[in-house]
Amino acid sequence: MMIVIKSELEIEKLRKAGKIVAYAHEEIRKQIKPGMSTYDIDKVAADVVLKHGATLAFKGYGGFPGNNCVSVNEEVVHGIPSKNRIVKDGDIVSVDIGSYIDGYFGDAARTYAVGNVSEKAKQLIKVTRESFFKGLEFAKVGYRLSDISNAIQSHCEKYGFSIVRDYVGHGVGRKLHEPPQIPNFGRPGRGPRLQKGMVLAIEPMVNMGGCDVRTLEDQWTVVTVDKSLSSHYENTIVITEEAPEILTTV
Repeated sequence: MMIVIKSELEIEKLRKAGKIVAYAHEEIRKQIKPGMSTYDIDKVAADVVLKHGATLAFKGYGGFPGNNCVSVNEEVVHGIPSKNRIVKDGDIVSVDIGSYIDGYFGDAARTYAVGNVSEKAKQLIKVTRESFFKGLEFAKVGYRLSDISNAIQSHCEKYGFSIVRDYVGHGVGRKLHEPPQIPNFGRPGRGPRLQKGMVLAIEPMVNMGGCDVRTLEDQWTVVTVDKSLSSHYENTIVITEEAPEILTTV
């Protein structure tokens, strides 16, 4: 497993790609509301990415038919945007956005509460986001990769939620998915030591019920087996001499 260490010039390009994704999420946050279709939500993000001169990283990736992934309620990841899927008051919607510009990728996901969601759903979204930042505390030179994984798992399980094990974070650079794979679970002190210049997409996927998932007949949409709600939070980060830098924030 060869983890590519990025140069300052490469990090600058990744920063540019990451910022575009962040702008797209900012626009979704402002616009998402009951009555929108998942196609509408996808278009909001796609328009921002294209306006900034980037291309849509997920469109056609492995044959994916949408511009971005829009997953509702029990859908964990890879939801295909549709004009027929209307988001209702009380739904939670996970949006995963990818951009590609100047040879480098940006990748980030958020779960949005639409209208009046339940307290338990709010907590699920909050804990998922918090778990990312718990993991980030170990995204520093000298720690091992699984120190991030363990911190994420420990935080989520403390609240009775479960971690999706079938899908993991990953390196980002000239490819959307590079080594290393970054599970959101596991014992600490394992895997490669973190080094300055590593660029990682850390992305907890957290279920309200059990951890088991399955893929629907469309060959893309991943759902929880027990139909419990699922939340997703992802940023692309770079390991530095000091604290890690998040590349996918405005």
